Amino acid sequence: MMLPGLLFFFSVVNDVRVSIARHDLASAQEAARAYQSQAGATPELAAALSWIARGEWDSGQLPQADRYATQARKMALELLGMRKLDADPWLPTAVGAAIEVHAEVLAAEGQRPEAIAYLRQQLGVFGATSIGERIRKNLNLLDLVGHPAPALDSSDWLGVRPPPLASLRGHPVLLFFWAHWCVDCKGEAPIIASLMATYAPRGLKLVAPTKLYGYAAGGDPAAPAAEKQYIQKVRTQYYPALAATPIPMSAANFLNYGVSTTPTIVLVDATGVVRFYHPGAVSEAELSQRIQKLFAR
Repeated sequence: MMLPGLLFFFSVVNDVRVSIARHDLASAQEAARAYQSQAGATPELAAALSWIARGEWDSGQLPQADRYATQARKMALELLGMRKLDADPWLPTAVGAAIEVHAEVLAAEGQRPEAIAYLRQQLGVFGATSIGERIRKNLNLLDLVGHPAPALDSSDWLGVRPPPLASLRGHPVLLFFWAHWCVDCKGEAPIIASLMATYAPRGLKLVAPTKLYGYAAGGDPAAPAAEKQYIQKVRTQYYPALAATPIPMSAANFLNYGVSTTPTIVLVDATGVVRFYHPGAVSEAELSQRIQKLFAR
């Protein structure tokens, strides 16, 4: 049986997240203060503070969001010391969210170039860690649209061999980044299939990048060959309407496009320029409207 003190230690992040989900920031802040008075500065507290920063941002409270982000990042880095960031399960959350919120505050305050420069600097520091994709995602949200789409690594794949992205010039392209464990990706698949039925005859191309995660069914560890076989099984079961879609498999694609959220939807125009970048699911109506704009160009 878990001792009450240990239960308290492990509950602060959950308590904060529950309060934020209820839009009760006051309770989230009180939970963090109560925890700190008993446990002091810990990685869990740094993660909880980063969640509060996220909650303040979502509520439109920019100064408070930045204050909590700064506090979370400072605490996390002090606790990190000389260790690697991913040596602790909580510190990547704390640092990643803090970086994200600070960049968003800068951009919202009209300092977009400063936000981009800040994210690039942080990418130089943490690009090789688990938060590298998250930082690049935020950088892409500010800077990818309007720029050439990064090339895709197609050294490994499922289904038909993926064509180089450059070879699709002259056609608009929909990139559907997905993961075998992703419930929202499965929900997005019928939308993608419906849109392709409408727009593929007009020239829209679809590429659906994914990657290996090191595990398969039930989260059991899996060697690359076994996981690839499992991904093929998931593809057959949940994505039958996308059976002819080329699927490049590479972590480099996720890193280059900053895909820390699945699904991530990217629309590239016929000249190879990114026109839409969206981490998370997109409704059929919105995505259809975005695609129509590509054909109108």
